[in-house]
Amino acid sequence: MEVILKEDVINLGYKGDIVKVKDGYGRNYLIPQKKAVIASESAKKVLAENQKQQAHKLEAIKNAAVELGEKITAVGNLTIGAKTSSTGKIFGAVGPIQIAEALEKEGVVVDRRLIAIKAGVKEVGTYTATAKLHKEVSIEIPFEVVSE
Repeated sequence: MEVILKEDVINLGYKGDIVKVKDGYGRNYLIPQKKAVIASESAKKVLAENQKQQAHKLEAIKNAAVELGEKITAVGNLTIGAKTSSTGKIFGAVGPIQIAEALEKEGVVVDRRLIAIKAGVKEVGTYTATAKLHKEVSIEIPFEVVSE
């Protein structure tokens, strides 16, 4: 089944994308949750017209994401303090929330849901997180976890 996404869906696509999904996923989850509509011919024509009209607006959104990425890059290496044991293991873990808070202290506001860390951060050391600001703009955020 082909559907047109009405909003960004993680691991599936972005708003306005036409994607193929299994019938059950489309009918039982995406459409009832109002995350997608069935991609009929008329819906595709409406989508094409809307995308043509929104091209300028989308370019402005992309430029804003690029500017935010430049601000994040200008911050450089973040330092995040965490309570640790004598061996350097962290009590708990460092996640996107702590990275977003550290960026906010530096004057850059980023939604924590846009930040992803590939591996669990459970020890003191240097790591990298990825901020997916736009479907074409992704920024690597280097950070260091230190003992408090």
